[in-house]
Amino acid sequence: MKRNSRLSLALHTLSHMAGEPGRVRTSADIADHAGTNPVVVRRVLGKLRQAGLLTSEKGHAGGWQLAKAADSITFADVYLALDERLVAGSGGEAEPSHCSVETGLQARVSEVLHDIEASLVERLRETTITDVHPSSCSYCGS
Repeated sequence: MKRNSRLSLALHTLSHMAGEPGRVRTSADIADHAGTNPVVVRRVLGKLRQAGLLTSEKGHAGGWQLAKAADSITFADVYLALDERLVAGSGGEAEPSHCSVETGLQARVSEVLHDIEASLVERLRETTITDVHPSSCSYCGS
């Protein structure tokens, strides 16, 4: 997985939050640890909030925290919340073609990509955030 992907950032952040589920974390702290910009963090975590995986509070004492138990959050939940697909082109309609070979090829490739995406989501459902949280971590204090 690319180090700078939205999925990587989300899973990394949630894994740290699993160590101290009651701790509120600011976008700036998360961004500093992840080596990215707080705006990127807010965009990514905002999608997780919309999916009911995180809560957030604005203001001086505000920040992000888990909305539910980490052992109930699967990698598939995160992947689907981000609406980030591994296989490009698996969702949209292709432009119509006058070539029957291209039309047949596009239909078959689309079918294969759909099957791959379904298999990926199924496999991601097998792992929860707590499955990958280390027994000790200096960042989250656990």
